[in-house]
Amino acid sequence: MNPTSQFTGTTEYDYGYDENTAPCNEGNNFRRFNSLFLPILYCLVFVFCLLGNSLVLWVLLTRKRLTTMTDICLLNLAASDLLFVLPLPFQAYYASDQWVFGNVMCKIMAGIYYTGFYSSIFFITLMSVDRYIAIVHALHATRIRTATCGTVISLILWLVAGLASVPNIVFNQELEVEQALQCVPTYPPGDNTWKVASQFAANILGLLIPFSILVCCYTQILRDLQKRKNRDKVKAIKMIFIIVIVFFLFWTPFNIALFLDSLQSLHVINDCKASSQIALALQLTETISFIHCCLNPIIYAFAGVTLKGHLKAFLQSCGLVLSSPAGGAGAAHSFSAPTQLSLTAQGSCEHT
Repeated sequence: MNPTSQFTGTTEYDYGYDENTAPCNEGNNFRRFNSLFLPILYCLVFVFCLLGNSLVLWVLLTRKRLTTMTDICLLNLAASDLLFVLPLPFQAYYASDQWVFGNVMCKIMAGIYYTGFYSSIFFITLMSVDRYIAIVHALHATRIRTATCGTVISLILWLVAGLASVPNIVFNQELEVEQALQCVPTYPPGDNTWKVASQFAANILGLLIPFSILVCCYTQILRDLQKRKNRDKVKAIKMIFIIVIVFFLFWTPFNIALFLDSLQSLHVINDCKASSQIALALQLTETISFIHCCLNPIIYAFAGVTLKGHLKAFLQSCGLVLSSPAGGAGAAHSFSAPTQLSLTAQGSCEHT
């Protein structure tokens, strides 16, 4: 379920179905990977992402005032991650059997997924621009980095994400392939224009443009920090650095595989064995990429001191963390152990 092959993880190597083209035969190992491993992985990712990002949303909406653009970005990024994994329960069943939810749900789930995918990278990019303005243009930051400005920009980004997903929603439909119902993007026979355009759009909007913006922003930030020698500001951008690194670490392999599939659609790569390898690479890298949405809540909780404090207070109120000095210390040690390198980093949401 990626920006080109959503709901095609179980569909032969069909990343865009063409009735005039017979797909290469897939091996038993690949079918077994789809039917056994994918449902388990999708369910685990869904549960952890739902719990983590819901907790982040709850903290931001009930325990912290949304006063800066960074707060708005964190809120929207958590919402994007939730939107991104919402189709996974459907995908888990689909991977083990076939698509039984109808054509309308096929299109709805595609729209939800695409919107979540694009909005997630948009808000990660916006968070980096926000850090750039806050550090490099600090004199003008208070006028620009307001909650109102963040809300307006967020609405625009959601609109762009929705519009970017429209072509894929139009072509995605329920289809009977080899006596099984599948939810696949179905393009006009003999014309790969829309398929290639969709893949290039995912590469450009999901990697190339954001990466270029991030390189420019962080290059300027690092130059500014070298001049100021301000350790507090270094701590303030740690969380954003971690989020960006994690995102591109998990999504770059998929974008490379997607680009190779585009070359195959353009007949630059025209070999059945290579096609099978590309399809397997798409499935594997897509599976890896899903995990990234579970990591952002961990980064928020352990790199952001303010959010960590609110989370700890919430757990104490629920009786999940002991409030006594001895118990509290032990609980805090256990709570912070998974991300020892991030304990000293200040959350960007508390540095205005």
